[in-house]
Amino acid sequence: MINKLATRAAGPAALPADGSRPWDRLRHAQASTYLVYVGFAAMFAGLAIALHGKGFLAEQNLINILLQTAPITIMAVGMVFVLSTGEIDLSIGAVVALSALEAGTWLNQYGIVAGIAAGLLTGLLVGLVNGLLVTMLRLPSFLVTLGMLGLVTGLAQRVTNLQAVPTINVYFNGLFGSGSLAGISTLILWSAAAVLAGHYIYRHTRIGAHVLATGDNSRAARVSGIKVDRIKVGVLVGSGLCAAVAGMLYTGRLHGATYTLGSSDLLTVIAAVVIGGTRLFGGRGSVIGALVGSLIIGMLNNALILAGLSDAEQQIARGLIILVAVALTLREPKTA
Repeated sequence: MINKLATRAAGPAALPADGSRPWDRLRHAQASTYLVYVGFAAMFAGLAIALHGKGFLAEQNLINILLQTAPITIMAVGMVFVLSTGEIDLSIGAVVALSALEAGTWLNQYGIVAGIAAGLLTGLLVGLVNGLLVTMLRLPSFLVTLGMLGLVTGLAQRVTNLQAVPTINVYFNGLFGSGSLAGISTLILWSAAAVLAGHYIYRHTRIGAHVLATGDNSRAARVSGIKVDRIKVGVLVGSGLCAAVAGMLYTGRLHGATYTLGSSDLLTVIAAVVIGGTRLFGGRGSVIGALVGSLIIGMLNNALILAGLSDAEQQIARGLIILVAVALTLREPKTA
């Protein structure tokens, strides 16, 4: 009853922005999801054939793909929630570096608990500031997080005067990247936990439903009683926390942090999420699809290296493939 009243009160604005019927959009979303899975299988089979004899199917190489994509996957989970509300977070790459440096600094001075807390609080605070600026000042998230990107990048360079911070705490390094549990790398366990938790929240809780309603039509969501501003702040805080965890995973695996960590991750994360079926303008997304998109990009990067392409050729090939994939997954159903 509340939802019906909200739709009536919102009037024409409650209708989908693209003018399509609900069942058309659902059918399109399902087709996009299947397309991602089919594309993943086709790419895997094609690369396995093309790179036969170069070690693509070797067990260690496949494990390396999982290890290299783990931080991207975790950030992609957070980005699914942000994009689903119709917002965007451009600051995640910078948060990776600053969180890693703060975690490493506090770890070396005060121990593992202080180090983990410092890293997570860094991501939380950046996400909170982003959310408050977007909701309280009604500023576009694109501009807010773009400005935060520059601010946090400067802080990451300033906090240690461009110096790397080594981490020699074996427990921290083992927990965040270098260790294993039952023979499974902690990197893989962290990414699996993020995907499972993100998928459950997104698909099976009220929070996930409110995220989708906010992105689909924020005006109707407000009228129906959804705390839209609270949802937007929450997803930006979550994105910051995911970036902080990714930063500590880089630190644990590399046994140190630098201000350059995460500098090239932003576009990779957005590409993985969009390829995975999340709509850039809100209202539709998939955490499992984001995982698949991350693995697709990880396979692509790995294959280009195994193929012996130069850096310039890798950039060209990567750009072309991502453009094709994004073009296929971003197509919207025709309006009536």
